[in-house]
Amino acid sequence: MRAKRVCRAPLSGSDEATIEDGDMVIDEKADLETRTAQAVEELKSALSSQGKGAQKKKIEALRAVRRVLSQSEVPPIQVAIKAGAVPLLVQYLSFGSSDEQLLEAAWCLTNIAAGEPEETKSVLPALPLLVAHLGEKSSTLVAEQCAWAIGNVAGEGADLRSTLIAQGALWPLARLMLSSKGSTARTAAWALSNLIKGPDPKAAYELINIDGVLNAIIRNLEKADEELATEVAWVVVYLSALSEKAISLIVRSHVPQLLIGRLLASENLQLLIPVLRGLGNLVAGDEYMVDSILIVGNSITDQALSSLIKCLKSDNRVLRKEASWALSNIAAGSFEHKKLIFTSEATPSLIHLLTSAQFDIRKEAAYTLGNLCVVPAGSTEPPNIITEHLVSIINGGALPGFINLVRSADIESARLGLQFLELVMRGYPNGQGPQLVERGDGIEAMERFQFHENEAMRNMANGLVDKYFGEDYGLE
Repeated sequence: MRAKRVCRAPLSGSDEATIEDGDMVIDEKADLETRTAQAVEELKSALSSQGKGAQKKKIEALRAVRRVLSQSEVPPIQVAIKAGAVPLLVQYLSFGSSDEQLLEAAWCLTNIAAGEPEETKSVLPALPLLVAHLGEKSSTLVAEQCAWAIGNVAGEGADLRSTLIAQGALWPLARLMLSSKGSTARTAAWALSNLIKGPDPKAAYELINIDGVLNAIIRNLEKADEELATEVAWVVVYLSALSEKAISLIVRSHVPQLLIGRLLASENLQLLIPVLRGLGNLVAGDEYMVDSILIVGNSITDQALSSLIKCLKSDNRVLRKEASWALSNIAAGSFEHKKLIFTSEATPSLIHLLTSAQFDIRKEAAYTLGNLCVVPAGSTEPPNIITEHLVSIINGGALPGFINLVRSADIESARLGLQFLELVMRGYPNGQGPQLVERGDGIEAMERFQFHENEAMRNMANGLVDKYFGEDYGLE
């Protein structure tokens, strides 16, 4: 959804503050294609113009192409490409051209790059000049429009990202993210998030090592409007997903506190998703985050828990899933962290999700609830059970949800369900665990693995049935 964007209105600060007269949405496909072909032909003619009025003719020709690529619901990109627009636009990007000409040419290329994959690839010949015009000698408006075009190209795929990185796009985009002009910093951050999204982690590693980048992230998360903070949060998401060095630097900065603050204060879904995902990456990626920042008793930890509970209760499935995942990693920490989550509103919310949410959310909720019930033992020993937590979670209605996981076709989820049933049968007080599992049709769920092709699952399930429901089961 975020990868590529059509530019339909002038950039903030340009001479065209509003849509021009004549820039009406064109609906008739045949008329639009005819106008597009004519506009490209005029673009070619204007390029060779000399003398008085030549520059004005070039700008008018560029605007005509830009209009047909901007004002239609389905821009005629393929028609423009077939008519030869791209090589012409590359010539219009030549050094020494006026800012107005550069801006219009980059705008046209931005919208061509927003098209289908092959249409985006057609912009390849323009990339060296688009990257060059990101430089310090370019006006802010020209650099911002070129950043938008590059962001669209980067959003298309890993090969094009590699090409852009090889052509030197990373550093000047990082410099633009430092801009005091909000729209420029926002466009640069968006383009950077597309450029570093992988799968190769090299760009993320290089970005976090550029002087001033971490400070820019901190400043924009702290003071910027929600639109800019959203784009910067996506940069944090990809940095923390792809680079251990980035995670280490970020968790030791003020970023975690700022993410938590944004998560707690905002109701903007577009902002909440990357903020929560970035926070989840940090919690999962570096033990320092849980052990040294989310210390039980600190106000920041209480704020983090409150914000995650808010997301668990959200109507948005992405927020519910990401919050469950983040909590599962916190719940894997110390006994104090487990106790903090267990005694909060998170526990009944997680039980509700386990028994009623979509499958992917149920799975994450199950991980969290399971982590709340155990503390690690020796490397070869089963985990020690926190009986109070286990009993309360079972009494809260979680057992049917775990038994349903055992029935899942997803092996990881079925294993998670079996592991929890083992805790119940081993640790529920007064030996009542097997009876609870039996009453919930847990035996039937486990027996589906009796002849299963997965040897580990077959052995695990059969072992539990033999151990807890063998020939002595039910005898006093």
